[in-house]
Amino acid sequence: MRTAADPSGFCVHCHVSSGRHKTPATLPAQRREKTDRTPRRNFCLEPAADRARNFSVTVRRKSSTATMFKLLLLCTLAVASRAEISEEEDVLVLKKSNFEEALQAHPNMLVEFYAPWCGHCKALAPEYAKAAGMLKAEGSALRLGKVDATEETELAQEYGVRGYPTIKFFKGGDKESPKEYSAGRQADDIVNWLKKRTGPAVTTLTEVTEAESLIADNEVAVIGFFKDASSADAKAYEKAAEATDDIPFAVTASDAIFSKFEVSKDGVVLFKKFDEGRNTFDGEMTKESILAFVKSNQLPLVIEFTEQTAPKIFGGEIKSHILMFLPKAASDFQDKMDQFKKAASGFKGQILFIFIDSDVDDNQRILEFFGLKKEECPAVRLITLEDEMTKYRPESKDITAESITQFCTLFVEGKLKPHLMSQDIPEDWDKTPVRVLVGKNFEEVAFDPTKNVFVEF
Repeated sequence: MRTAADPSGFCVHCHVSSGRHKTPATLPAQRREKTDRTPRRNFCLEPAADRARNFSVTVRRKSSTATMFKLLLLCTLAVASRAEISEEEDVLVLKKSNFEEALQAHPNMLVEFYAPWCGHCKALAPEYAKAAGMLKAEGSALRLGKVDATEETELAQEYGVRGYPTIKFFKGGDKESPKEYSAGRQADDIVNWLKKRTGPAVTTLTEVTEAESLIADNEVAVIGFFKDASSADAKAYEKAAEATDDIPFAVTASDAIFSKFEVSKDGVVLFKKFDEGRNTFDGEMTKESILAFVKSNQLPLVIEFTEQTAPKIFGGEIKSHILMFLPKAASDFQDKMDQFKKAASGFKGQILFIFIDSDVDDNQRILEFFGLKKEECPAVRLITLEDEMTKYRPESKDITAESITQFCTLFVEGKLKPHLMSQDIPEDWDKTPVRVLVGKNFEEVAFDPTKNVFVEF
């Protein structure tokens, strides 16, 4: 038997919160008094059928309320989680804890793994942020993110980060096989590369304003003028576009656009914001020849070496580079640059002409690599970036179009001897039984036909 005050008694209908069953207030006073005095079984005044029905309704209400509470809690947690993906200058700040969620929210995302102390990363930062802002302003679904690899070491290790910056493109939310970013480090390069990776290789132009915008918005842009988009030449052009990541390609059949740019027949024109402004293709229309045309004209005749241009310089098809070391502050800087550029026009597609400001601190390591000191500038050196890097030095120190042209011609014809860097010959190199050899006296001594020479390296 349980009394009315027994805490184990519970009536769902009376909604007892204390664990005790209260006597209904509508019970007549006489019966309440009797009930309060007489021990009895725990009961409610409602008929059994009504109690069962109300019990079911109440349980369903409580279950529905609990479900709604859980959904509200999950939504709140989801919103809070999303809020953790902060932005800095339109670039998503990514961590191990929010990386997967970021990929789900932004399936096409370029991610930079950086180190705060890295000079290359610092140089990239403003251009990277600019690219992120450009895409965001366009309403593009493409986003840029960054990961501090010195803090998120587990994430960096997962994606094989070995140096800084490492930039990877995650497409379609696939985190297993991201593609290495391979273009330049200026905002336009980044944006163009991403658009080529996610959109059509060739954009169709129908209005003159579209063509003008394309040219105005890009350092370099290529337009194919084809009346018949299904022609063999147009197909070859499209294949060349598919093989190029960092330059926008467009095609048009519009008479108005043909007329605007004074194109009278099918062809390909490269527009650029430097040197002659535009180049017209005049060879056989094949994928290979169009690519060669683009590669030989997409860079300035003389390109300055900087953090931003380095990927274009070292990642290009031209592996023979001639470098002019010259301080920008020099009084005859422009004259020497004009002479250098004049010589460059005769070797497009064969030799890349590069200017290096010898006063910039970050460039001192390059001077050291060539055995040069700031005091020895201006100077010219040539190098081939093949399996073995071979260096060449001109005999003349004059920087004129004629002397540089002659030097490059001898190189192209294979008539130059490699330049071997050497220490100066020590004054006492032959004062002891064991002679001291350096690059400048090695051949003379080691290959002396009158002697047998034993050399220890």
